[in-house]
Amino acid sequence: MLNVRESAVGHADDGRVKPRPGHGGGVPELEERTDPEGVDYGWVMQTTFVLTIVVGAPVVAVLSTFYALPTWPARVSFAVRVGAIVWFLTAVATFLYARRRA
Repeated sequence: MLNVRESAVGHADDGRVKPRPGHGGGVPELEERTDPEGVDYGWVMQTTFVLTIVVGAPVVAVLSTFYALPTWPARVSFAVRVGAIVWFLTAVATFLYARRRA
């Protein structure tokens, strides 16, 4: 039994979608596939981004009170150096969490 989608496209042996001959030669629809096993790297990147901002901004603000930062270049340099450490630690922790949950 053919459904509406199969009337316009056919399926290759490996599951990919291919256009049926004589159907205008248009671009076939893409079929997205995911691997449910393993680490979801998209989730890791998004979570790392959000957590780095949420955790990193207060950490930089609190740590900056202990240092003399008289100029803007000094403040920027400090924020970048501390932010990089926060980002790295957050990324590693998020990846390890995702790997354990996978």
